[in-house]
Amino acid sequence: MKPLVWLLLCALCLPSPPVLAQAPQRVNRCTNAQGETVFTDRRCDAVGATSRLPPRTASVGNTGIYRAGCARRLSELTGQIRDAVSAQDVNRLSSIYLWSNVSNATADHIIGRLESVVQRPLVDIAPVYPESAPVVVDPALAAAGPESAPSRPRPIGLRIEQTLGSTATPARTVFGLRRQYGCFWITL
Repeated sequence: MKPLVWLLLCALCLPSPPVLAQAPQRVNRCTNAQGETVFTDRRCDAVGATSRLPPRTASVGNTGIYRAGCARRLSELTGQIRDAVSAQDVNRLSSIYLWSNVSNATADHIIGRLESVVQRPLVDIAPVYPESAPVVVDPALAAAGPESAPSRPRPIGLRIEQTLGSTATPARTVFGLRRQYGCFWITL
């Protein structure tokens, strides 16, 4: 028994091996096929899910602002709305709002409405057209003859279709569209 105690005492006196500093684990936020959020230390595709991070875009200057510029096409604007809602980022959504001539009291009310929009799950974004829109005929098409079809009217807004929380109760928000400074902006 004494040799065993002696051996244990000797082992305790030996210097301990150096502790290797472990790199911090990266936790990925993923969405599985059922739409549920999954946190994992592996790549999202390794667990049969997709990444929830928005795609990286160029920042404006070195300020770290997400938005890389104004939306010059309607498809860019709808993409920015979709990104803001999926990230639940009211600041990102408010960056595409046309704030000119808005008082402080009105701005507080608008921010509250935008906050409620980004908190609800997004179903669809659809253009809104004027009810009695005049047919816009391109002069070049008119010269070509009557067989040329007139162009569609321009949209005046975007209808955001969502659901309330985790229910199937529909919620709808209609943003007005404004074109200013060569860019598309939303209004309420």
